[in-house]
Amino acid sequence: MRLRRSVLAALVAVVAVLFAGLAPASAATLPVVYSFAAAIPPTLANPAGSPPGANDFSCRPTAAHPNPVVLVHGTGGNMVDSWQALSPLLKNNGYCVFALNYGRTNNDLLLGLGDIAASAAQLGTFVDQVRAATGAAKVDIVGHSQGGMMPRYYLKFLGGASKVGTLVGLAPSNHGTTLDGLAALNTLFPKLVGGGLTALAGPALTQQTYDSPFIANLNAGGDTVPGVKYTVIETIYDEVVTPYSRAFLSGPNVTNITLQSQCWLDGTEHLGIIYDHIALRDALNALDPAHAVRPTCTYVAPFNGG
Repeated sequence: MRLRRSVLAALVAVVAVLFAGLAPASAATLPVVYSFAAAIPPTLANPAGSPPGANDFSCRPTAAHPNPVVLVHGTGGNMVDSWQALSPLLKNNGYCVFALNYGRTNNDLLLGLGDIAASAAQLGTFVDQVRAATGAAKVDIVGHSQGGMMPRYYLKFLGGASKVGTLVGLAPSNHGTTLDGLAALNTLFPKLVGGGLTALAGPALTQQTYDSPFIANLNAGGDTVPGVKYTVIETIYDEVVTPYSRAFLSGPNVTNITLQSQCWLDGTEHLGIIYDHIALRDALNALDPAHAVRPTCTYVAPFNGG
């Protein structure tokens, strides 16, 4: 009897080892580093690459998280330098995660500079690719800066409203920006400032000024479209979207969050918000409000996050 039990125990152990070896790679926990500085080496090494955990087109959404999440970087960014923290964080929490580069003008390192309407069309094509690959009816979108605003053009003008469940904006340029006075200079000296910026970088910069025709058209008739939930996460120290309140939306199904109202120790500004553990916890909560967790209030450094 003891021999049979020993043999049976050995067989069970062997089977367990075999099945453990067959466990999906997605079960592994990816490191999440809340540091913009830490994103620089992988960006320089492969600026056209994908962030950790993203763009596995064999991923199948679960019942707990049926909507894949599409990450949209901001002006002058790309998906590698923007999502070294949020992409693995989402993957570790059971999401299918996808990210894209868009708005290319002069190089592969600084993106999101092209015409915003054209960038929204690129987003629409990518969303359709994700939906086709995963079988999902809808995606959720998390975007930073222009990446939180530009999807609204897709929702409003390009048929995206029926394909998106939730849009989360991290310091989005929803109502444009004065850029601490640069927009005023653009009005006074358009050939010197606006034309020079457009020629140097691309039209997205001037399209995001508060008085641009693009911003006026985007917000005409209201900030939101029916059927989509919106969350805006913003910092009072935003030095790019100025004043910071221009990030916020009005309308049904809108939640506006000011980080410093949650935690006075949060010193993040526009660039560092995508590596701010408090802001990213808010993003997770917006995607899954039924299982929301209150962010831990600890110091977050400007520019680098934490």
